[in-house]
Amino acid sequence: MNLARSTQSICRQRGPTLLQLATALFAASLLGGCAAIPGLGGEEDPNPPTELDKKMVQQVDVRTLWQTRIGKGTGGRQLHLVPAVAGGRVYVAGNRGRIAALSAADGRTLWERETEYAFSGGPDVGGDVLVLGTTDGEIVTMSNRDGSQRWRAQLDSEVLSIPRIVGDAVVVHTIDNTVYALELADGGERWRYSYPAPVLTLHGSSTPTPAGDGVIVGFSGGRLVYIDLERGAPLWEVTVTPPRGRSELDRIADIDADPVVVDNIAYVGTFNGDLAAVSIDTGEILWRRELSAHAGLSADEASLYVTDSSDNVWAAERGDGAGRWRQDALANRRLTAPALLGNQLILGDFEGYVHILSRSDGRLLGFERIAKARIGHRPAIEGNTAFVYANDGTVAAVRTSGGARPAAGQP
Repeated sequence: MNLARSTQSICRQRGPTLLQLATALFAASLLGGCAAIPGLGGEEDPNPPTELDKKMVQQVDVRTLWQTRIGKGTGGRQLHLVPAVAGGRVYVAGNRGRIAALSAADGRTLWERETEYAFSGGPDVGGDVLVLGTTDGEIVTMSNRDGSQRWRAQLDSEVLSIPRIVGDAVVVHTIDNTVYALELADGGERWRYSYPAPVLTLHGSSTPTPAGDGVIVGFSGGRLVYIDLERGAPLWEVTVTPPRGRSELDRIADIDADPVVVDNIAYVGTFNGDLAAVSIDTGEILWRRELSAHAGLSADEASLYVTDSSDNVWAAERGDGAGRWRQDALANRRLTAPALLGNQLILGDFEGYVHILSRSDGRLLGFERIAKARIGHRPAIEGNTAFVYANDGTVAAVRTSGGARPAAGQP
């Protein structure tokens, strides 16, 4: 089986919320052009979402253990707000400044805070600290015991990825293609690393991934960089997918999917580009297969699991990228990246459903509606439970009839 790259344009696939332009003039001209594409100007969508087979015999029992709401969620925007699970708690934030700690067992609110911040990325949790980013370019840390603020730092651009606690630093990737390392103790800037952004990019940025003595970050333009945590110097840089095509739209080759690290290899997917494996020691590209992806990927001991830009779900061999199976029954449903749940995969979609697939062959085993709004990001996994956050603020714990096993590459 060969992996195939999606040929759909970004305007058709994701709409104008994915468009980020460097100048207002070019933005006006491009958005005018996109509005004329079917599906954006009131015309019929040429790539409609696949209808679910409601008569399908469910092969697994998909159970919602508990469900609650956290404010207005993302406020109608596609932000990188995801549940963080640690110490028997689930931490969730909303775009209008609400943040809460819930009991992972039953969803009870353990504490809740109303803040002035427009949260847009996070939270991440490390030790007794929570860290979040905002649309105003702020990084905020809080106590995970009660939500009291520790410190705030101002950056130069919006945060649309998860700020990561890595050792004694907070590492964050902002939408202008800059990576910052801030001191975890007080928010002082340790270093910053910038990479020139193309004229046209996806509306988002990949989350830094810890690896060895540094962090791996994917940039707009298909560039993957390994940065030393102490000095901020690039240990290596490699272009996973060079921009190609005649138009700026065709030349989008962003790495918005968070890199996944397993056994000293970084796996990464690019939009309009490739799925690739890169040696962390040398930066050498070990293999590369055509596959357009930006939702994200996961890995276990043998395979990679990735959602492509047409919302097909693939399994590929970690060793050489050869395709194992493809599931196309959920095409165009704006799926999240797959998360590893026991011997199954769980994904969310634009109508608030979660879908369960077999890891071994990609069979669709069952689905359940969790919310009436889109589930924008991969569910968080703890043991045999998935924690799902929808754009309307719905938070739910989901479990299936399948058992859990350790996952080598679960972000």
